[in-house]
Parts: sequence; structure tokens; C-alpha cells
Amino acid sequence: MRIFAIGLVLSGILLGQDAVDYNMVTRIRQEAFHHSQVMEILGELTDGIGPRLTNSPAAREANKWSEAKFKEWGLDARLESWGPFGRGWTLKHSEMEMTEPRILPLLALPKAWSDGTQGPIEGEAMMIKIEDESDFEKYAGKLSGKILFLSENKPLEVSEKPDFKRYDEEELDEMCGYDMPSERSGRGGIMRWFKRSQFADQRAAFLAQEGVLATVEVSSFKHGVIRVMGTSGYEKEKGGGPVQMVMALEHYNAIARYLENKEKVTLKLDVQVAFDEEDPMGYNTIGEIPGTGKNKKEIVMAGAHMDSWHAGTGTLDNGTGVAVVMEAARILKTLGIQPNRTIRFGLWTGEEQGLLGSKGYVKEHFVDLKAPDHPAMAMVPERWRDYLSSPTPKKEHEQFSVYFNMDNGGGRFRGIYCQENAAAVPIFKSWLAPFEDLGADRVTMNNTGSTDHISFDSAGLPGFQFIQDPLSYFTRNHHSNLDTLDHAQADDLKQAAAIMATFLYQASQRPGLFPRKPMPEKEDQTEMLDKLMPKKSEAAATTAPTPNP
Repeated sequence: MRIFAIGLVLSGILLGQDAVDYNMVTRIRQEAFHHSQVMEILGELTDGIGPRLTNSPAAREANKWSEAKFKEWGLDARLESWGPFGRGWTLKHSEMEMTEPRILPLLALPKAWSDGTQGPIEGEAMMIKIEDESDFEKYAGKLSGKILFLSENKPLEVSEKPDFKRYDEEELDEMCGYDMPSERSGRGGIMRWFKRSQFADQRAAFLAQEGVLATVEVSSFKHGVIRVMGTSGYEKEKGGGPVQMVMALEHYNAIARYLENKEKVTLKLDVQVAFDEEDPMGYNTIGEIPGTGKNKKEIVMAGAHMDSWHAGTGTLDNGTGVAVVMEAARILKTLGIQPNRTIRFGLWTGEEQGLLGSKGYVKEHFVDLKAPDHPAMAMVPERWRDYLSSPTPKKEHEQFSVYFNMDNGGGRFRGIYCQENAAAVPIFKSWLAPFEDLGADRVTMNNTGSTDHISFDSAGLPGFQFIQDPLSYFTRNHHSNLDTLDHAQADDLKQAAAIMATFLYQASQRPGLFPRKPMPEKEDQTEMLDKLMPKKSEAAATTAPTPNP
């Protein structure tokens, strides 16, 4: 039997698998499942502090709260700045109703960083369609005092699929099949962001000049759910203009039908907001369990973004990720581990505006970013140049091992994306083996994007995101007024925290640094940047694009 066991260990080593410390896994599971504090952490953050827009007073409070929590548990903790970002924003009051042809209280909220109304206003609703700059002329002189509806009537699509779901085995099998990447076209996405943002700025300036009171767009969710994000008004020079509202689909369609039938619609609106210009810098909370072994200068990390939108309390995007990362820190510290490598925890801000906090951290510690030498770069604010820049490693780059991220709602972990790192596959399979009984056993070579692990991956550092059950994240909760504590699943978060703690411990103790892919190749951006240059008939560039994570 002993020979057989030794054979299994040797075969695992030959396959690139890591030995799993099952005694430690047992201790982690016991603490995570029998003494969990994950829901208490989540409640303090969401019900206690509330929504946390980047650089808002609530975001600052969350930074201080999380730093204090880390210190209470015995971790080293600090705040690290990034930026500058710009103004904070807080919604103080929002009320909208239809007063003609009948009374109807309306489900609507302003976009973040929209201006307020400076008291109640009343105006006539008008449906318009502005697709590009050429449409401005036909509306000139016709919009003063109007509340404009910018989206077309959006029919309610009835879905036979449930709003709440977990992945079945067939869906997981399909996810784990490798998707052959399409031919890359550089970082052309930034051009689309730029052009879209440039037109939005031009449209806002035109509508302000015309004396428009407010604009209204339709929510992308149904059943009365308001899904709302923000404007680029965190840049002070971008402020002003009409209040920008997002309205529940069913109420939007009702007003659209009145307007299509040539009925007069009058709306009353009162929006009160507060801008915070005290400190333009953003801040990340960093907690740390120092390494004690010969590799103590090497870093293993986990993170999640702490900023949120304002319609709900930012529970599932991304309070759950923050709570799981913090609970993993608490578990490991409670168990008194003495890690070989330093285990570090990052709670980021600015994710919703384009991974800004984690990008700032990676740039500060691990890479220098050199922007292309091109006149179009003068059109792009400093923080967006990172998307076009090539990374050059700093000294700390050599000491980094691996980063794990959580940011796809509050569903339990089902596996992990390997970001096309083949050497990670056998390692992750061995680390997930103790959690097969909890449904976490899938490892895929596929990439996933749009959250903070990309800041590490794009810098040539191993960064990974877990596969999670979707629950109702993309049908009800994502960026919506239903992103609240009621939708968090305690057992899912306990499972995720146990796995996160195990992955951190295993990474801190494995014989070497986590295997890496090659550094990202430098790309020639000349052709794309040429397209960003304004035509002679256009005004100079306005602001940089804001990606939609």
C-alpha cells in the first residue's frame, strides 16, 4: 500500500501536479463551514456602508473599514493610492413621475456622475433619434425645456429560461472545451470606446446648448429592474449638461406609446447629487500575511473590486468577491499559518471605470508601461494610455507568483479559467480535488476577461478568475437596483472562501513560483492610432473612452 501511495505521488509530480496538504484543507474547510463570518463581512460592507462609487465618501469609508478589519485579524494592512481619477459622486435624492396625461410614479434613476436638477423641474417628453453628428442640425432650436427619450420602444421579450440557474454538467463540459481564438486585430477595442465616448460627449454638449432639461434611456433589464451605470462626469471638465436618467423598461415603453400616439406627456423630475472634489486620487486596500520561509519576498495574491454602482448596495458586484477574499484572509490568519511566500490581498477601486485600481497597482509594483510615440496619444488621458502601452518588467515582477480574482457574482465556484496557461491545468486539477464533493472540479484552458485578473495577465503575470454559477447575476442583479444582500447565497460564499483560502495556501507553499506564459508581445499600434486622429472637419478630441467591464 505504501509503495502504491508513493507511486501516486510520483505520477502526480510527473504530470505537473502539486502535492495537496489535505490536513490543511481539512482545517480550512472546518473553519470556513463551521465558523464562517463571510455573511457578516458582506452585510457590514453592503447594508452598513452601501453603494461605493469610486472616490465617493462611501468608497473611502469602505477603504478604511477593510483596512481596519485586516488589522483586527492580525494582518499587516495599508491603503495604496492610484490615479489621479477625478471627482467622487453620491446620489442624495431621485424622484420622477408622469403628471400628464395621468399620474404615474416612474421607476428611474440617474446615471452616476450626472448633474442634479437643482430643485424640481417639469418638462414635456419628446422622443428623438440621434445616431451621429449629422442629426444635430434637424433638432437645432426644437429641444429647449424638453425631457428627451433617446432609446426606441423596446418590446418585452418573454423568456422561457429561468432567471436563476446553476450550471449543469453539459454546460460545464461545453465551457471546458477550448475555444480557438479568432485572429487578433491589435487593441482595436479602444478605438470603438473612443469613438463612442467622443460622440456621447458631442451629443451631451449639443443638448446642453439647446437647453434640454434631461435625457432618458431604457433599462436593459425587464420586470421593473433598473440597470444603470455612469457617465464620464468624474472628470471635472466633463460636468454639466442635462440630467441623464435610466428608466425601467415597462415604464419607458408606456411613455413611448403615448408619444407614438401623439399624446402630450409631461414629466416632473427632482434629482439631488453631491460631487466630492477633495482628493482626486483613488485608493486600494492591501492586506498581507508575511512570508516566513526562504521565499518570503515572493508574492501570492487574491483580490476583488470594492467599488460598485449606486442603484443597489453593490452586493453581488462585487461585495461578494470582497467578502470571500477577506474571509479567506481571516481563515488563514485564524489557523495561524506560517506561509513560505507572502500572501497579499488587494481590494480594488476603479474597476467599473476600466480596472483602474488594479492596473494602477500592477503599474506601481510590477511593470513600466511605455505608450506609443504617436500624436494621437495626446488625445488620450494618462490613465487610458495603459491600454495601448507595452509592459517592461520591474524587479518585483520576478518575485510575483500568482493572482486569484473573484468577480462574477455570488455563485459557488465550479472550477477555474487557465487563461491559455497549459502548465496551470494539472496544478489546478490537483488543488480542486478536495472540493469535488462541492461541485468544483472543472479546469478550462479558455480565457475570461473584463475584470481585475486581466491587469495581471496583460502584464505577463499569472492571473486567474474562477468559474462561478451564474444564479441571477446577469438576469436581475448586475449593475441593478436588485444588487442587494437578499440575493447573496451564504453556502455558495462559504464554499468559495474555502477554495480561495486553499489556493492561496497551496500557492504559498509549492516548490517554485507559479508557471507563466510568455510576456505579451508588443503590438504595432500605428494603424489604429492613425484612425483615432480627428478629421479636419471635426473638433479636437474630448475625453478618453470608458470600457464597460
